[in-house]
Amino acid sequence: MEYKRISFETKEGIAYIGFGYNCTKSMTVLDEETLKELDLICDELTGNQNNLKGAIFFTHKDRCFLAGADISLIAGLNTESEGAQGAEAGQLIYNKIEDLKIPTVACIHGVCLGGGTEFALSCNTILVSDDNATMMGLPEVKLGILPGFGGTYRMPRKVGLPTALDLILSGKTVRAKKCKKIGLAAEVYAKERLVDKAPEFFNKKAKKAGLKETLGDFAADNFLSRKVIFQKARESVLKKTKGFYQAPLKILDTMEAGMMKGRTSYLASEAQAFGELCTGEQSKNLQHIYFMTERVKKYPGPKGGEAPKLKRGACLGAGTMGGGIAWLMAANDMAPIMKDLNVEALELGLKQASSNFQGALKRKRMTRDDFERQMRSITCQTSYDGFDRVDLLIEAIIEDMNIKKSVFAETEKYVSDKTVLTSNTSSLSVEEMAGALEKPERFAGLHFFNPVHMMPLVEIITHSKVAPETVEALYNWVLKTKKTPVICKDGPGFLVNRILMPYLNEAGFLLQEGVSIKDLDDACLNFGMPMGPCRLLDEIGIDVGDKVAKIIHNGLGDRAKASDFPKIMVEKNFLGKKTSKGFYVYDEKGKPAGENEEMRSLLKQDKKMSETEIQKRVFLPMINEASIILEEKIVETPSDVDLGLIFGIGFPPFRGGLLRYADSEGLDKILSAINEYSESVDFDRYQASNFLKNLVKEKKKFYDLEK
Repeated sequence: MEYKRISFETKEGIAYIGFGYNCTKSMTVLDEETLKELDLICDELTGNQNNLKGAIFFTHKDRCFLAGADISLIAGLNTESEGAQGAEAGQLIYNKIEDLKIPTVACIHGVCLGGGTEFALSCNTILVSDDNATMMGLPEVKLGILPGFGGTYRMPRKVGLPTALDLILSGKTVRAKKCKKIGLAAEVYAKERLVDKAPEFFNKKAKKAGLKETLGDFAADNFLSRKVIFQKARESVLKKTKGFYQAPLKILDTMEAGMMKGRTSYLASEAQAFGELCTGEQSKNLQHIYFMTERVKKYPGPKGGEAPKLKRGACLGAGTMGGGIAWLMAANDMAPIMKDLNVEALELGLKQASSNFQGALKRKRMTRDDFERQMRSITCQTSYDGFDRVDLLIEAIIEDMNIKKSVFAETEKYVSDKTVLTSNTSSLSVEEMAGALEKPERFAGLHFFNPVHMMPLVEIITHSKVAPETVEALYNWVLKTKKTPVICKDGPGFLVNRILMPYLNEAGFLLQEGVSIKDLDDACLNFGMPMGPCRLLDEIGIDVGDKVAKIIHNGLGDRAKASDFPKIMVEKNFLGKKTSKGFYVYDEKGKPAGENEEMRSLLKQDKKMSETEIQKRVFLPMINEASIILEEKIVETPSDVDLGLIFGIGFPPFRGGLLRYADSEGLDKILSAINEYSESVDFDRYQASNFLKNLVKEKKKFYDLEK
C-alpha cells in the first residue's frame, strides 16, 4: 500500500518505517493524517508479522524524529469525552506497536517529544543518535495536560518510577547520553549508523539491571516505598508550583492510583484524566501561550530592503547589564567588544559574563573548552578600536538622555555605515535619542530585562525614522539568541514597564494607607505572581524604580503619579538588594532574610484589607493601562501585551496573560470596579480608558480584536 506521510518498505524480511516522508516542514508532528497512516501501517505489520524479522522506525528529517502531537488537534477538543476519545485513539495505535510479536526498534535522531517519545516507548528498543539535536521528553505538563498516549504507563516501566516522575512532572528534555544513562535508550550511535545497527537488537536480551536500578525497582514495587515516593513528589510539586497548576497533581493521582492496574484499566484512567485536563481553562490558557510563542517566531512587520546580517557585536557600557549582553553575544559566536570608561567597570562586566557561563558549565550545558573559547572571545577595552567591523552595537550605559545622546553622536563616527545601533534604555524616548544620529534609520531601542541570561523577553522599540530592515534584522537576531521579541512603538515605559508601573505605584499607596508588607506581597503571590511588589522593587532597586516612575509620570500625567514612599526609602539608603536593605534585608549571598525592621518606623501596617481587595487595587490599573496601550497602538494586539507581561515580569502563565485574564473575569465587571475605585480611592489613578469603555459598550472582549 502507498502512504503519503510515512514511508514503508520491506527489505530482506525487515520492515522500514520512516516518519517525515514528503514533509516540507522542519518538524514532523502527529497530525490526524499521520496517525491514520500509522494505524494502517500497524495493521499491515500485524497481518504480515509471520514473514518479518522485525520493524525499524526512523526519520527522513535531519533534526526531527517526531515532535509530538499536533497542538491544533488538542486545541480543537471541546469536551472531556472528546479529549478522552482522542487519547484512546492514540493509545490503541501504540498498543498495536507494543503487541507486535516481532522485535521493534525506534531509531531516534533529532527532536522526539511528547507523542514521539510515547511512540518510542511502545517499541521494544530505543536507539538514539549522538547528534546535539537529539532529545527526548514528555513536555505535556507545560501545556497543562498529561501524556495521553500511554506515556505515564510505559515510562515508569522503562526507567523506573522516580526517574519517570521527574521527567513527566517537570516536562524536561534529555539528551542522547542521558537517555542511555537512565535506561530510556539501549545505545547511542552516530546518526549515520542508527538504522544499520538496529537489526543487532532484534534478539538482544535486555541489559541486566545494576544494583541502583534493582533497588529502584524494589522500591517502586514495594507498597510503602511507593507511597513515600509519591508523597515526596507531591511535596516537591506543591513547593514549586504553590498548588496553582492542576496537571502535575492530576498526573500524580493518575499514576499512583494506577500502579497496580493492568494496561487496559490504567490507560482508560489516563485517557479520562487527559480529557479532563485538555478542555479545562488552565490548559486552554497554556495552549494559548504556546500558540502565541509559535506566532512570534516569524517576523510580523513590514519588509524593507534586505535585512543586514548581524554577525559581530559590541556593547557600550560594562557592569552587570553590559556583562550580561556581552555574554549573550559571546554565546552566539559574535566575538563581542565590551567598552567602558574604566577597567573596574570592565572587570565587573567580565565577571558577570563568566558567572553566566559558569552556570551553563555547572549544568553540563557546555564543555570546559567551549567555556574558555567563548570567554576569550569577549574583548574588553576603553577605546573604539575595531568598532568599524561591528554589525550590531548595543548601548547599556547610565539612564540619562543627555549622556546617551552624546555617546551615540560620538560612537557613530567610529562605526561603519552598515552598523545597526541600539539602546538598552528601559524608559527614555528612543525618538529623541534618534535625533542625535546622522543616520537614525539604522537605530532602534533594544530593551533587555535583568538578568539577561534568565529573562526571555526583549522589547524592540521603533521610532518614526527607523528603516523596516533594521527592525527585521533585530527581530531575527533576538530569535537567533533564543529570546522572545516584542515590537513596540516609542512611548513612556514602552510596553512592560509602562504596565508594571501602576502595579508598583499602587503598592506604594497601599503601604501608605497602612497595608502591611506581608499582606501586600502575600496577596500578589497568591494571585500567582513570582514575587510580590515589595520584593520586586528590592530586586529592581528602589532608586531605579523611583527614577523610572518619575519619567513615566512626566510622560503620562497624573494617572501615573507615584506615592512618596520610594523617596523616603532612597533618603534612608534603603535601596533594596544592592544595599542589603530595602523592604527586606538580605544576607551576604543576596538571599532575603526577613523584613527590614527599620522600616517599621516608616510604616503604619495597621490596615486590614482582604486579599481580593488588594489584588483588585494592584491589577485593575494594569488592565486599564494595557487598554490605553492598545488604543495608542504601542503594540498591535492583546497577544503582544500578554506575551510581554508573561515573559517580562512573570505574569502567571496559568492565567493566560493579563488581558486573557481580564476577558475571563468579564470586562463589564472590570470597568465597574475601576469606576468604583475612581470615586472611593483616586479619580486620576482609576480613570477608565475610553478604549475599555467602548469594548464594554460593544460587548466585546480584548481577544475579539484578534479575530
